[in-house]
Amino acid sequence: MNPRILRPESLADACALLSQDEDALVYGGGTALQILRKQGILSASSFVDISGIPGLNNLHHTGNELLVGPMVSIRRMETDPVVRESVPIASAAYAKVANPRVRNTATVGGNIAHGDYRLDPPVALLVLGATIKATSTAGTRAIPIDKFFIDFQLTALNRGEIVTSIEIPISNDVVASTFVKFSSLSANDWPSASAAAAIVARDGEAQILRLALGALAPTPVMTAVDITGMREAQATEAAVESAMLIMDPLPDVRGGVEYKRNLGRIAVENAVRNLWRDRQSV
Repeated sequence: MNPRILRPESLADACALLSQDEDALVYGGGTALQILRKQGILSASSFVDISGIPGLNNLHHTGNELLVGPMVSIRRMETDPVVRESVPIASAAYAKVANPRVRNTATVGGNIAHGDYRLDPPVALLVLGATIKATSTAGTRAIPIDKFFIDFQLTALNRGEIVTSIEIPISNDVVASTFVKFSSLSANDWPSASAAAAIVARDGEAQILRLALGALAPTPVMTAVDITGMREAQATEAAVESAMLIMDPLPDVRGGVEYKRNLGRIAVENAVRNLWRDRQSV
């Protein structure tokens, strides 16, 4: 039996519908939901389609942060000049999601709510220190991205909550940033390993390398290394050492544990190399 499609005209109505039916699911772009339904691992009594609710596809630059509505498409995050200029690492990560057809349909809110450990954007959002806003009949709450991914395909979203925005800080302290992705089966496939990294200036001279890894643990994971005064080789060694401690790859058709750990190490090495090149050009 196909689920009902409910199309509320306001956020309050959408939250009310979700609170009335515990088997209802939020529907945005629908790319992930349709795949999971075809695989027979997802069922719902109804889909609450939020695509017609005013304001949820807004993208605002406030000066200090980028406010991204849940219905903003992945493609827009890839191509929007404001995103490219203010948070280039986010633009780079969203550009690696699947293929153009998917990116034109899939949404920012659906992508993050899906909670898959292999997703491309979350590692960039981790490095940038983004915040997820979630709304339900109980109100709106802010969830720091480093608290959002709880366990394997499990997020901090409560039943009945809708992702209503992603807030991405914009800081001049980010000296350089990069996103690296390796896929084993095809260029458009899930990654076998990904890494997002940024050098962040602190107190004038101090520099912190923030590093987030995707597809290398049951959730996206992050670490940080003080690289003040280090040369490239020293920073690379420190970053790899820290990254290896948080890797816990899951074996699948894209590779075994050791293969993914090795690929993760290469992703981190490439990320530091990219950072050093970009830092020198600033």
